[in-house]
Amino acid sequence: MSARVVRRSLAVGLPLALLGTVIASGTATGAQDRHQRPERMARVTGTAVLGDVPLAGFSNGLLPGTVTDDRGVRLGGIGSDIYPAGRRGEFWTVTDRGPNGQIKVDGKKRRTFPVPGFDPAIVKVRVSGKRVEVLQAIAITTRSGAPVTGLPNQPGRDEAPYTYDAKTPLGYDPNGLDTEGIVRAADGSFWLVDEYGPSLVHVSARGRVLARYVPEGLGLTGAGYPVVEALPGVLLHRRINRGFEGLALLPGGDLVLAVQSPLSLPDQDAGEASRNVRLLRFSTQKRAVTAEYAYRFDAVDVVDPGEDDTSELKISSVVALGRHELLVEERTDKAARLHRVTLPHGSGILGSAWDDPTTSPSYEELTNPSASGVPVLRKGLVVDLGRVAGVPGKIEGVAVTGRDTLVLINDNDFGMTDGAAAFDANGRLVDSGIETSVTELRLPRPLHG
Repeated sequence: MSARVVRRSLAVGLPLALLGTVIASGTATGAQDRHQRPERMARVTGTAVLGDVPLAGFSNGLLPGTVTDDRGVRLGGIGSDIYPAGRRGEFWTVTDRGPNGQIKVDGKKRRTFPVPGFDPAIVKVRVSGKRVEVLQAIAITTRSGAPVTGLPNQPGRDEAPYTYDAKTPLGYDPNGLDTEGIVRAADGSFWLVDEYGPSLVHVSARGRVLARYVPEGLGLTGAGYPVVEALPGVLLHRRINRGFEGLALLPGGDLVLAVQSPLSLPDQDAGEASRNVRLLRFSTQKRAVTAEYAYRFDAVDVVDPGEDDTSELKISSVVALGRHELLVEERTDKAARLHRVTLPHGSGILGSAWDDPTTSPSYEELTNPSASGVPVLRKGLVVDLGRVAGVPGKIEGVAVTGRDTLVLINDNDFGMTDGAAAFDANGRLVDSGIETSVTELRLPRPLHG
């Protein structure tokens, strides 16, 4: 019997507190010597893998009747971010919008949602040796307790949603969230970021959306929770599926939000060729953006030597190291590098000409922003994850757990792949075999001096 079959048989029928039991994966680190560069001396010290949990059982256990057919999809996608939950080995994670893929029809890609009833969830997990256990799950809902869903919000701005086979259109949902980064505030509430708006979402400890902060001019109506246009309107030019992804909670309560990729200014081609991205500082007391920072990616072949497409660069995680320092992840789907970044005083480029979409050339078009007077954030490499054996691809969440230890989590996309072959003739998922992994990493030197 294969290891995957064993995991599946163990998960079926278990109560929620025990769902997610995992089986070990390899933790080989490979030979390293002391003469290598410091980032190459980082090593994996533990790996745990999420087990096979039927998605319908998980979803209906939170919101009964929301998923009638999960098409064989299992719980996954919880690797959009990871945040320490207080006790050793316990973390808060968050799913994204749910299983989704792309299928070409008549030469054009259509976005598919094979389990449209799936509702994004906050998931508390415990890493226990070589296993991950789901301790608690919280459905994200409107103020009335209805599911927000993960469906797109607005026709013409978001991709049109289709069924698993890309044949039948689905409806849009103004409540829908493509949740990504997560932090937990001192009062027990959560802050999340979303790719659709892009938006910052405040969620109660019970999962109800208290407020969704969106760019000025978005014009989102019909949501079952307050929608506040409090973010710079320039963010309306975010690339599709490249809104906010990273979120950090600074000591004192301020948040830092990272746009995943450069904005499409003045157009999509310019955004895809750019290495200039934006971070925002949001005051949770003032409920307002107080600073906007300019950040520049390394060249794509530096981040990922096997990649030559600049549009593959993304920021997926930002983590507070102190009041004025962040750990910022630059990645492609196959490689990632973590940088220490110092946040300066002042409001940065907030409200400047670089926030005006008519400025030409745009901030995104600058090949040397500093030479044009843009105060680009200073950064220094902490670790190149692509050089550490045992680190999986598509790392989207990073947590600091000690003076020289990190915990990483990957996004396995619910086992989905793109294309018509993602499902068999009976409409059941052909699983990619990629697991959700939580990986502990020991650094060669402390993060704090």
